[in-house]
Amino acid sequence: MTVHLEQALAKLKTTGVRMTPQRHAILSFLLDSMTHPTADDIYKSLESKFPNMSVATVYNNLKVFIEAGLVRELTYGDSSSRFDADMTDHYHALCEVCGKITDFEYPPLHDVEQTAAHQTGFKVRGHRLEVYGVCADCTGITKH
Repeated sequence: MTVHLEQALAKLKTTGVRMTPQRHAILSFLLDSMTHPTADDIYKSLESKFPNMSVATVYNNLKVFIEAGLVRELTYGDSSSRFDADMTDHYHALCEVCGKITDFEYPPLHDVEQTAAHQTGFKVRGHRLEVYGVCADCTGITKH
């Protein structure tokens, strides 16, 4: 069991969330995934192991994880929500051709939040940054 999974399970325990085999499988899948899967992706990956599990079960458990602060939901326009178990400060690059989402590191833009709060009077809770383009697979260019 990875350290991240152990930490996530401990956090759920302190919030009183009962760990079912389905929850464990969904959380493990998310923590191991670098693809920012949709609920449907998660369902399709786990349906052979849990034939009685529905997409609604996956959604309901994702909501539990979001409320517990273990998962963030990424929404982009009309496309399906994607889910990310990496709660560290990081940003996303989105491919406009295939829809792939890739993480990238950049120093957190706290000054942007402070400026927004100062200029708008908002109590800023956070921000999100995405860059858009065409991934290496879609352009046929490989990274060196």
